[in-house]
Amino acid sequence: MNSSDQKAYFFKIDTTIKKIRYALQKALDEANLDITVDQWVLIDHIFRNPGISQNDLGEMTVKDNPTVTRIIDLLVKKGLSERKMSESDRRRFDVFLTETGKEVYHKAHPIVVHVRRKSWSGLNDEDYFIFTRILDTIYKNITT
Repeated sequence: MNSSDQKAYFFKIDTTIKKIRYALQKALDEANLDITVDQWVLIDHIFRNPGISQNDLGEMTVKDNPTVTRIIDLLVKKGLSERKMSESDRRRFDVFLTETGKEVYHKAHPIVVHVRRKSWSGLNDEDYFIFTRILDTIYKNITT
């Protein structure tokens, strides 16, 4: 029997992610930003990559196309993002943040940073290196 057979590492990862998402959602709600964590993830990527395609956004966020489309639809409805027909490929839409979306980004970003810092409190750069190496290895193992 392999020693990993009895270790509930997935449960630890899953419960930790849920706690972080809960803390972040609570902080976003307390700031009255009217966005979810999943919406924040897309807002963040769109802000850093203006004009990104929906497909690229899905790849970067590891979300399937229907999920990305649904979230973008909500962001458009809220006036936070807009779709524009791609100039290079008329079958593709590029996604941008509106001015209101950029304002939400600038209000939410410090909140996200605070939650990240609180989550990582007591850990250092070496811990981060080891942590990401382990997670990257698990990811590679499960996707190959």
